[in-house]
Amino acid sequence: MKISVVIPALNEEKNIGAVIDGLRVEGYENIIVVDDGSTDQTYKVVKEKNVEALRHIINRGQGAALQTGITKAILNNSDIIVHFDSDGQHNPKEIERMIQPIIDGEAEATLGSRFLSKQKLPFMRKITLKIGILVILFFYGVKLSDAHNGFRAFSKAAAKKVVITADKMEHASEIIDRIKRNKIKYKEVPVNIIYTEETLKNGRKGQGSFDSIKIVAKMFLKKIGV
Repeated sequence: MKISVVIPALNEEKNIGAVIDGLRVEGYENIIVVDDGSTDQTYKVVKEKNVEALRHIINRGQGAALQTGITKAILNNSDIIVHFDSDGQHNPKEIERMIQPIIDGEAEATLGSRFLSKQKLPFMRKITLKIGILVILFFYGVKLSDAHNGFRAFSKAAAKKVVITADKMEHASEIIDRIKRNKIKYKEVPVNIIYTEETLKNGRKGQGSFDSIKIVAKMFLKKIGV
């Protein structure tokens, strides 16, 4: 069974090498990194690691980078496609837990959950995540314990159905919408996010409070058909 790990990356020259090394230690060799218009040496570092390196000439957003990597993984005839962050927040040891329900036929997609693992979270991060859970429930009628976790896995068939058209960070909500619309059987899996001072300070690259408001506004307009 071919497992491909798709990593969208933006200005992660300090972290991406260690992320790739960590995946290889766990036996994952089919690694696809999409450099989303980085202005640092991210692409150079990735090329030196001898993994599949794709590149957006301009910064399009994490959603676009993910879809580029997913398309390539499908073309590579991958059986399972894992979404993995480039900043070191995800633990490669937990991929096995993420893909097992798909291998066993229990689910077509798995979604990582910090709350199922009872991970202690920074207070403001916890509040933000809880609000996200309510937003997803309101707009899509999908009840999740962690609505915006970038650690996911899909069977090839499911990945073909979850086509990401939102270039920016609203792709996280769009993925949930696609799962529901296509009646994809999913399962939440407990995972732990590795928080560092850097990731807590920066959050999701390119997404501030105003961006979050814009995402919710787009979801609302889409819901009412505007």
